[in-house]
Amino acid sequence: MNVELNSLPSLPDVKVICPRKHADERGFFSEVYRSDWRELFSIDGDFMQDNHAFTRDVGVLRGLHYQTPPFAQDKLVRVVRGAIWDVVVDIRRGSATYGCWAGVEVSAENWKQVLVPRGFAHGYVTLEENTEVLYKVSNPYAPDHDYGIAWDDAELGIDWRLPVREPVLSAKDQNHPLLRDAGEHFFYYES
Repeated sequence: MNVELNSLPSLPDVKVICPRKHADERGFFSEVYRSDWRELFSIDGDFMQDNHAFTRDVGVLRGLHYQTPPFAQDKLVRVVRGAIWDVVVDIRRGSATYGCWAGVEVSAENWKQVLVPRGFAHGYVTLEENTEVLYKVSNPYAPDHDYGIAWDDAELGIDWRLPVREPVLSAKDQNHPLLRDAGEHFFYYES
């Protein structure tokens, strides 16, 4: 298998994937996604949309975002230029890790990817100028199912590793509710 797969210790349902790079004097080649990985990663359904985000400045924070059923999304996040501090929060009521967060640096240099399952809020802050993030999603964008959680929810206690004093936020991201006020959209059931 041309991929290394690990779980984040504090959120075992979130996977960190590192595809192998085959390099020589010309450059490199890497399989960054294969459909037969769905079973390995426990993804329900297919990825159906690719998104590409460019951020010019350091310290831009996007998140924490999620979509509700029936348009909930699995996301596979990677960086092709620059670096981000990627954060995931478990928002599945009844989960042993409900309200817990984990973060990982994802960069063009370290070639890591993060698989964010449905039932987790996701966000990131840019660590370098001119950062480009690509991510696959398992459902298309659905504005009526688009939700978020306050990036600075004190009860979550997220260490954003901010490279600036105050992050740059969109108007939308400045107005998300705290997790406790966000509603119950996902429930955890043991299988």
